[in-house]
Amino acid sequence: MSKKLFLVVVIVLSMSVMALVPARAQGAKWDGADDLPTSPLECGMGDAMMAESTPDASMAEMTPESTMMEMPAYDGGQPTGAPDLAGKPITLIDVPKLIGIGYFDATAKGMQDAAAELGNVTVKTDGPTDANIDKQITFIDNAITSGVNGVLFAANDPVAIAPVLKKALAAGIHVVGYDANSTPDAREWFVNQAQFNGIAKALIDDMVAEKGDAASFAIVTSTFTTPNQARWIAEMQAYQEKCYPNMKWLETVEAQEDAKLSFDQATTLINKYGEDLQGLFGMTSVATPNSADAVTQANMCGKIAVVGLATPNPMKPFVKADCVKSVVLWNPVDLGYAAVYVMRAVVDGKLKPGDATVEAGKLGTLHVINGSEVLLGPAFTFTKDNIDGFDF
Repeated sequence: MSKKLFLVVVIVLSMSVMALVPARAQGAKWDGADDLPTSPLECGMGDAMMAESTPDASMAEMTPESTMMEMPAYDGGQPTGAPDLAGKPITLIDVPKLIGIGYFDATAKGMQDAAAELGNVTVKTDGPTDANIDKQITFIDNAITSGVNGVLFAANDPVAIAPVLKKALAAGIHVVGYDANSTPDAREWFVNQAQFNGIAKALIDDMVAEKGDAASFAIVTSTFTTPNQARWIAEMQAYQEKCYPNMKWLETVEAQEDAKLSFDQATTLINKYGEDLQGLFGMTSVATPNSADAVTQANMCGKIAVVGLATPNPMKPFVKADCVKSVVLWNPVDLGYAAVYVMRAVVDGKLKPGDATVEAGKLGTLHVINGSEVLLGPAFTFTKDNIDGFDF
């Protein structure tokens, strides 16, 4: 065989092998994955984990029996020398990832609704105007010295936030997380908006419904260290590889909970992958509407599906224009409401390590999962048919 023919054969074989290599090797974790195990749900397009409800329906009432599994031992932390304030007025500080966006405006509203119902709780929401963990830590540190009885938080980084939360516990201050968790020993309880594998299934199934089981997609998230988004993406990978192995995961990019950066990152993905990009996942209430805007501005509605997590109001124009078919979320007003009820129950001694349920006002009975997490309920999909029934 001549050298020239030999080189041609080698090149052809190399190209054939490359064509067989997927964008991401099966079983290889994505760049931002943690070491926690994944638990993908059963395959299928049925909405087993999806709530089909009216806007006023309680998320707790829709919790499926399949989520109620044998509970592991309590793994949360405990405050040192917390005063007995059972039934007495308490003051809480709420420090979300950032303030000034619709999602955390909604959780703050739920907290105020719960405080008004209870009558013996005062809540103030304060935090950074960008998703900066160092600034968030400073706000919590300042709250510790201000005389609050409890800290509510949504973590920008589960590990980095842990020392200041432990400092609060050591000062006898109760600590409850919501939306985005810390390491468990740095807080007493975490109010989980929906199970990670349920969110993952909903997102992937919705994308498959639009673009098929061999779609190529990319993801716009906030940061790789944001705990809830990191877990959702890890579970999305596990579910996709189990149920739709022919889907191709092109790339995941960070957008820092910033509107302009989210738009720019989505636009970059559209330009970079061209016709190979069939779907965009938005992992935040900022990334999803701005990804939809980028697809709209690029005149790619219908060609690139946008599926993601977002509050309904910013998504209504894109849903009504048929550029977005489905938006996955839960009710963040209920999430904030539940967090305050959980905190009140902790202070009153009505929610203790080992308990399996907690009462949460209009939400009814919420269930404890994973040892020290309180589950709000299943995910919900907003569509053109129901999105006008929600206002947040």
